[in-house]
Amino acid sequence: MKKIAALCIVITYFTSCSDGAHHKGQAVSAAYDRVAPAPMVKADKEEPPAKKTTSDAVAFADVKMAPPQVQQVSTDTSKKITKEGEIRFETADVALTRKRIIQNVQKLGGYVSEDNQSKNEGSNSKEYNLKVRVPAKNFDKLLDTVADAADQIDSKNINIKDVTTEYIDTKTRLDNKKKLEDRYLQLLNKANKMSDMLQIEGKLEEIRSDIESTQGQLNYMAKQVAYSSLDITFYSLSVAPKNETSIGFRFKQALSDGWDCLQTLFFGSIAVWPVLIILFLVFIWLRKRIKNRRVAPESA
Repeated sequence: MKKIAALCIVITYFTSCSDGAHHKGQAVSAAYDRVAPAPMVKADKEEPPAKKTTSDAVAFADVKMAPPQVQQVSTDTSKKITKEGEIRFETADVALTRKRIIQNVQKLGGYVSEDNQSKNEGSNSKEYNLKVRVPAKNFDKLLDTVADAADQIDSKNINIKDVTTEYIDTKTRLDNKKKLEDRYLQLLNKANKMSDMLQIEGKLEEIRSDIESTQGQLNYMAKQVAYSSLDITFYSLSVAPKNETSIGFRFKQALSDGWDCLQTLFFGSIAVWPVLIILFLVFIWLRKRIKNRRVAPESA
């Protein structure tokens, strides 16, 4: 019995120790669960944590102080050619020639920038001057149609100029100024002093003014390349009739000239009527004075 009792006591002791160790392990495990980090999950591609960098601040500054809107020009490296020309000719009917030229210009996609008319009284001739612009590809067609309308061509000059180098240089300067503007915007975002900010904004204003000016030059060259100009001058001479050299015509012309001279003298005299009145009054005063001098000796 004593052996059995001792055996029961030993079994009970080890059982209680095992339970205590088990509960202690559960407590430690629970505590570990509370403080242990979440299990790491391996992703297909590791991504660095997003953080705010200086570029974000610069982007914010770009939005806050956006540069002026400037038209972007394609970086075309093809040849840039401008064409200008002038032509002068004689034609029988200036009005009809003018009408046909304007119609042809419109058909070719161009327009008339200037339209002038004059008349030479000495030679009794009428003259028109048209300045037109057409797409560069249609310049030769227009020149041919204008030459066909001429009875006699007095002069024709065509000037072709390659502006490729000038165009590329201007485009490069524009790109460099835009990059410089971006750098000043970054400096403006990093500036802390008011004096520095004002100085940088002054520089930005100068740079943006240069950008607008350079962009205007680039646009002008692009327009000159796209459209060619032609200065057209044409005239007609009026031929005097053969009977103008006859004696009868010359007699009639002399009478007409005499009548014109008489009209000029008459209306010219009317124009100086104040002087005529003064002369008339002086004449009456002198006449009375002379008459009084003659009467005085007779009465004596």
